[in-house]
Amino acid sequence: MKTTIILTAVALGASASIALAQNPDHGGQPQPPPRHEAGGPGKYTIAQATSDRAQLNTIAFDGLAFLTGDFYCDTFLPPGKVSDFFGFQNMRDVDAAGMGHNTDFLTRIANNTLRILNDDQKAQLVALGKSQAPQIRELALRRLPLIQAFCRNLAGDLPAGSQGLNREAVMKYTSGIFETSGGLAFQRAEVYGKIVHLLTDAQKAEFAKLKFGYSSTWSDVPEAFDKRTVPHDVHVAMMTYASEFFSWYAGSVESDTYFCPEGHGTYFGSFYMKDAPAVHQKNYSISTALTGDSGEAFLAALNPAQREQITSLIELQRQDLQDIVGTRRAVATELRQFLAGGSASKENVLDLCRHYGELDGELSYCYATHFAEVNKTLTGDQRAELKKLRGIEGFNAKSPFVYADPVESPAIQNTDFLFEPVK
Repeated sequence: MKTTIILTAVALGASASIALAQNPDHGGQPQPPPRHEAGGPGKYTIAQATSDRAQLNTIAFDGLAFLTGDFYCDTFLPPGKVSDFFGFQNMRDVDAAGMGHNTDFLTRIANNTLRILNDDQKAQLVALGKSQAPQIRELALRRLPLIQAFCRNLAGDLPAGSQGLNREAVMKYTSGIFETSGGLAFQRAEVYGKIVHLLTDAQKAEFAKLKFGYSSTWSDVPEAFDKRTVPHDVHVAMMTYASEFFSWYAGSVESDTYFCPEGHGTYFGSFYMKDAPAVHQKNYSISTALTGDSGEAFLAALNPAQREQITSLIELQRQDLQDIVGTRRAVATELRQFLAGGSASKENVLDLCRHYGELDGELSYCYATHFAEVNKTLTGDQRAELKKLRGIEGFNAKSPFVYADPVESPAIQNTDFLFEPVK
């Protein structure tokens, strides 16, 4: 696969930032607590997330979702998947109590964090939420043309004379989405860093009782912020910020770099298939075996030629996936300058995120085209079998989603620009 090299991804080595954060003489600034290293009690690591087995199961799960779902389902995305450079996903996956994929996990750590922060510190998060909420919504809406183009390609609904999706156009489009996401992450890190350096000794002592990767140390405290005082989307942002603040403060560059295997190519409906039953349910645990088991069953339902379309993606994406790891680490390292009491370079973060978006777009282009090739040759019996494997009877999306919230169908621009031009 074609890969673009951005020098800042190399120049921003993790060791420089770690040394800066651990230097007790750094500008006389108070230093963060000892860092948790990605992997922790649950043993989920970047190496595991990028392993051939984890990636194949995840891609196969995406294929199952895409071939059995629809445009509406494909738009569903958990809010925490945006601007996710703050270690929260790692904290979920390594939780020793196995509660990381329970719907109460985020709520509990967010409420603990908000309980510790004072009114002025919480007001900074409210202001951030009011500033970012419209951009966060716009980011979700910008996913829709890309998803629609992928669905058109799956159905063979191509512009007259076109041969299919345009790789470069897809990469350019996702680059813009990730650039916006990177801008949101930069703004969050700046605010989080300011709050960290306003923490009192008493607040630091309270945070020290809450252990990264050990949710059993988090008390089940009541809501620490009156959600009636802000719009719904601002409250959702507030809960995200509070949970991210803790995972960033108590985590590490490696936990920030970490991503779950399904962290890329999020346009194919697998999150709906996995998470829809959990929406608005308290104390609901999503099975951690679902992706692997369903992915393997999907592959078993295919004939050898169809299966090759899926398994060949592992080698096709290998270089880009490693580039993604380096790019995420460079972004995480840059953003942690705020935690260490310094300033980060917005230009570097945006450059890196544009490159990150190109990589995600290339992966997504390959997934979409290979899924479409499988779809062309499925028999009626195979389609019936895959429908059974979908396994969420009674859950049918009736409109697109802005993250997990259904919305009235918005106007979507003509998506012909994402296809190969007519020659």
